[in-house]
Amino acid sequence: MAVVISLDAGTTGVRALAVNDDGEPVGWSYREFPQHFPRPGWVEHDPLEIWTAVTTTLAELVGAIDEPVAALGITDQRETVVAWDRRDGTPRHRAIVWQDRRTAPMCEQMVADGHLTMVRERTGLVLDPYFSATKIAWLLDQGGVTDDPHLAVGTIDSWLIWKLTDGAAHATDPSNASRTLLFDLDTLAWSPELADLFGIPLGALPEIRPSSGRVATTADTTALGAGIPISGVAGDQQSALFGQACVEPGMTKNTYGTGSFVLMNVGEERPEAVDGLLTTVAWTLDTPGGGSTTHYALEGSIFVTGAAVQWLRDGLGLIEKASDLEALARTCDDSAGVVIVPAFTGLGSPWWDPHARGTILGITRGTTSAHLARAVIDAMVHQTRDVVDAMGAASGREVALLRADGGASDMNLLLALQADQLGVTVSRPKSQETTAIGAAYLAGLAEGVWSSPAEVANHWRLDHEAHPSRPRADVDAEHSRWLRAVERSRGWAGGD
Repeated sequence: MAVVISLDAGTTGVRALAVNDDGEPVGWSYREFPQHFPRPGWVEHDPLEIWTAVTTTLAELVGAIDEPVAALGITDQRETVVAWDRRDGTPRHRAIVWQDRRTAPMCEQMVADGHLTMVRERTGLVLDPYFSATKIAWLLDQGGVTDDPHLAVGTIDSWLIWKLTDGAAHATDPSNASRTLLFDLDTLAWSPELADLFGIPLGALPEIRPSSGRVATTADTTALGAGIPISGVAGDQQSALFGQACVEPGMTKNTYGTGSFVLMNVGEERPEAVDGLLTTVAWTLDTPGGGSTTHYALEGSIFVTGAAVQWLRDGLGLIEKASDLEALARTCDDSAGVVIVPAFTGLGSPWWDPHARGTILGITRGTTSAHLARAVIDAMVHQTRDVVDAMGAASGREVALLRADGGASDMNLLLALQADQLGVTVSRPKSQETTAIGAAYLAGLAEGVWSSPAEVANHWRLDHEAHPSRPRADVDAEHSRWLRAVERSRGWAGGD
């Protein structure tokens, strides 16, 4: 029985996962790689250290599974950029990571120069150092990288495809390309106008291929050997959306990690850009007869989810380990009116307020550590509702369901509270490796392991689900109190 292997090249490590034709993980390997912080606000990776982690995990996995490999899928940390020499694959600089803020002055100047509206309309994004184009511009302007015929630049997926094919393919997919500020969501191609705006040579950028469709085959120098199809490519959050089998419009997933990423599949019609949310490509799938279909997604980024749990543990000492949070919160019926807005570094979607700061409201003499624990879980729930409400307003689609993954989704209390606030079923899958599984599904779909997205969806397995159970009036009153607290947190660091 053949398996599909996926490479999940994340921010701190690489996971190689083997998935069988029932969509079940049957083997994995993981390696971390170093983080480099050359200056405050700068975050870099050595591309060769990432490649070493890839080769190590692939070799370990292939040595353990003893099964033929039908296809390879790749998912990656989005927005991180690599520049290398086409002649020998030598990196010309360390990769600049999505978290890096060195290009903030450039983004601010471009906004002041009036470019935001055009960029927003073309790309669905905002002018922020989070995205790739200003990172590439910095490499060409200040990073010592020269614009010449031998230059190749791309996101991590492009770098890995280049290495896995021994330089035979320089490619990416629309989900990654749509995070660069260089991709036109209407034409589904690189924009010459945007490339000119950022001073980036179009010839250095990768070819855009479908997220599910054969890109190339592996070289004989890899642990997989020669000829394995590389047939699935997607950015990590889009891959998780596919791995959660959110293949129909209105289906939504939230990854409750250090922060949270909420993505809603909005179908084949591109939504208009809306303040507070990002528009992105979910995936492009090859279709029989040589065509393709593209689904778009709305995305909301929540800055603090698990980070608030870490604050309770490390900052306040209220719990010894993160897994203690739910038990502590369950010792009280509710937060007794306490609201925590964890705007430690500002508020993300849908507010995008960098000057907001954390607040704790409603404290009385009777407030206990259990009330604070419950308020932190409530904050995760309310922030997610804020994003989902904005998505519904922007897309004209109500969320059909929410599928949850990430560390905090282990809390059944969180899922129950989220179901009440959203008024829909919230489900957690048996496997939490949704990002890696999504890349495997995309690759296997292209190679006939699975016949359709509907068949992929049939392999999704439920671990736990929660249904709305409380009166809507009570739920909405709690959310109104949350919104009042958010207003008190906003603009706090911006002056009087």
